[in-house]
Amino acid sequence: MPYLGGPAGDVAIDTLSLRDLAPGPGWHRPLLLDRDLLALVTGGHGTVELDFRPLRCRPGTLLRVRAGQVLRCPVPPLDATVVRWAPAALHGLDVDLDAVAPWRQLAGEDADAVISEVTQLAVDCQRHRDVPAAQGLLRHQLAVLLLRLTLLPGGAPPAAPRAEAATFDRFRREVERGYPHTRRVEDYAARLGCSVRTLTRACLAVTGRSAKQVVDERVALQASRLLAASDEPIARIGRSLGFTEPTNFGRFFTREVGASPGAFRAAREQPLPGSGRPPAAQPSPGSGQPADGPTAPGGRPTAPPGPPQPPNGRVVRPRPPADVDGASRQA
Repeated sequence: MPYLGGPAGDVAIDTLSLRDLAPGPGWHRPLLLDRDLLALVTGGHGTVELDFRPLRCRPGTLLRVRAGQVLRCPVPPLDATVVRWAPAALHGLDVDLDAVAPWRQLAGEDADAVISEVTQLAVDCQRHRDVPAAQGLLRHQLAVLLLRLTLLPGGAPPAAPRAEAATFDRFRREVERGYPHTRRVEDYAARLGCSVRTLTRACLAVTGRSAKQVVDERVALQASRLLAASDEPIARIGRSLGFTEPTNFGRFFTREVGASPGAFRAAREQPLPGSGRPPAAQPSPGSGQPADGPTAPGGRPTAPPGPPQPPNGRVVRPRPPADVDGASRQA
């Protein structure tokens, strides 16, 4: 199924505003993204939804969004500078994207450094847009920005035992390849050369959920994304995820999410309301919880709230450059 958000073209890295990403007037539906991006909020207060999880935003909030996730913004939208890149942009560079938190409220010297790098990257993207030799500069600027974000303190979840974490990482990658074709944990165990018990132990250590729950939640998340951000018929979405019968897909989705596919889609056809007031601050900073991978979609009644809001810090708004033109099949 096609992704929204504009064609990637030949440009490995580009910058734009959050408003430029809108799938139509008023952000009437979530947007299914075709490239990774960072969004630095420079104005406004409100709540965005990333894979159906609410994230409170104000100036200095930084969002890390992965290709394939769905994003929905309030109306009127926040002001934000967006840095977007294709997978080839980081080829050969030692950057661990998994170490970049999906939500972070910048403050103090950290805010100054990140804002300066985002601003300079935006300037150079515009100034050298048609200069092939500048791609190396932009790639390394992006890598430095991402590396800086991985080094920011706080927000890292407790590490699981090394053996379980390694097993879970292999399992997660295999699930990403295989979830449209099979939901049987036995199939993944066979591919990885281990037992179902080993996979379940690793998943419990890292996520607190069984291997079967991890697989089913990944399927439900993708179904939620496609229902919310596309006009594909429900039956076709079910078939793309391994369900030969629409009724089986409907039962599965309702069990996992807590709403039927049709009700879930209808509930996300209304834009998010805007907010003109700053959200209340919380006692301490944090980086939020990962919004991608094997997590329950936000339609589930037990979905966790957005990350805590840190105290206000000094934020310098980026200035626009003055010299630049403008998965086996199952029931």
